[in-house]
Parts: sequence; structure tokens; C-alpha cells
Amino acid sequence: MLFSGDRVQINSTGAKNIDEYLEYRRIVGDDDGGTLFTPDQYEKYKQEVVSKRFKNRLFVSWASANSGIECKMVGPETKCFCQHRYKQHQTDFDEIPSTNPIKLPCEVSGCSCRSYSYIPLNGSQPIRCTCKHFTDEHSVIGKKKCKKVNCGCKEFYSAFTCGCGDPTYNHKMIIETKEERQSRGKPIGHDVPYKAMGGLTGFSSLADGYMRLDESGIGPPNQQFLQQSSSAFDHPFVKIHSSMKELSLEQPLRTEEDDMAYFEQRYQQRLKREKQAARLRSVDQSKRVKGANSSKR
Repeated sequence: MLFSGDRVQINSTGAKNIDEYLEYRRIVGDDDGGTLFTPDQYEKYKQEVVSKRFKNRLFVSWASANSGIECKMVGPETKCFCQHRYKQHQTDFDEIPSTNPIKLPCEVSGCSCRSYSYIPLNGSQPIRCTCKHFTDEHSVIGKKKCKKVNCGCKEFYSAFTCGCGDPTYNHKMIIETKEERQSRGKPIGHDVPYKAMGGLTGFSSLADGYMRLDESGIGPPNQQFLQQSSSAFDHPFVKIHSSMKELSLEQPLRTEEDDMAYFEQRYQQRLKREKQAARLRSVDQSKRVKGANSSKR
């Protein structure tokens, strides 16, 4: 690694080491307790957990109870109501629990959170309960009553509106197995060895649900999907693409010369309107002058 002014230059060996470290972090997370595993420990760790992640991965999302849109696909860095991230909760299981709903307790020392629960942000700020207090001012257990003195709030309840149009209280957490997700007709992506992947199946999984045209997150939708006939129940982006497709069939593509001619025509029309308005003002003024002279006589 070389330092040149304000720039850092990394050779091929350094870049390879960085890639390996990032891969290590995605697989191990915080399970090493802050001390890097030795190569032998790392290999042993992978042998123990990777197969379990392939087999027992849980898909986690926050969805609208009305429309069914999965508004947030939870990933390793997604914060819980307890302010800790999803990767800091229990996500690896030797056997998937038989309880329903499945509980994902926080593993941070001293945190009493019993299961992961996503709460949206208002931009970069936490949302407020109807009692006017923030999420971190409420308990993380039970119905999450307010901890503020003299506040009678017994349950965190927010009317903050999600991008899908539904308020927060009309959403629900979904923690499901691969089989349960497949039975709902939802994408599962590819098996990956990384820790706490939750509902992420690709890059577009990071987008909000109402913006996510490609549910799988693996890549852009194919032409067959985009060219399907639209209805009132389709995704809004499908409707937009369909209307644009119809316009493109009816209207030939415009060239730069066409655009210039169009704007020149509009300009000449505006000049004509301005001249007509000036002529009318002049005539009106002349009439007023003549009327004034007549009255003086």
C-alpha cells in the first residue's frame, strides 16, 4: 500500500487481502468476538455454519398487511427496534424452531430484546409513537410501552406512513423458512454462506418494496414481464412501462431536428400572440384618448 498525497494506492496483493477480509466479515460477522480467527479456526467455523445456513436460512421481511407488498427486506445491517442490527440477533440454527412465529433474540450482552422487530425510519431519523416519544424511549419487550416518566403510553403505536401508502401499524414482520417462502410464490435467490442475509436475495432487495420491480433482486425483469398486458392490480412500474410502450407504437421516435422545429414553432406562436396583445392595447388606448377629447368639447 502506497500513500501519494491525499490518495491511497493499493497493489494487487493489497486488494486481494481486502477482498478476503470483507469475505471473512460477511461469513463470520461478530462471531469471532473481535479477534480474528486463525486460518484453521476459520476453516473449522465455515465447516460448522455454512451447511446450516444453506439448509436453515430464515427469510425476514416487513410487509403491508393490506397489499402484501414486502416493504423492507431485512439484511445484516438493518436495525431492530432494540437499536441493534439484524446480524447481532440469533440467525443460525442447528434446527429451525417449531414455534410460530419464530423468535430471533438479540445476542448483544444486556439487551432484553426477545425477537427481531423492524421499525422504519423517517429519512435518517427514528419515528415517533403517538405519545410523541421515539422508539428508543420505549421498552423492547412485550408491547413496547413508553419508559418516560408520567407517560401513560402502554404500547408503541405509530401512524407514520410507509412508502406503500399504509401506516406503520398496518404492517407485520414475516420470518419464514425457504419452503414457506416458496409456497407463497416468493423468490429465494441463491444459497449463500454469508451471515444474517435475512430477506436479501440480490442488489435490488435493498430498495423499498413499492419501488422494487424485480422481486427476486437477482437482476432486471425480462421483456416478457415488461410487455405483459396491464391491469388495475399491476405494479405501478408495469403500468408506466405499458403506457410508454403504447405511446412508442403510435408515435415515431423524435429526432433532434424535430425538437428544434417544434420549439421554433412554439416560439413563433408566442411572438404572434404578444404582437396581437400589443395591437389590442394600442387600439384600446386610442379609443380612450378619443373618448376623453370628445367629453372636453
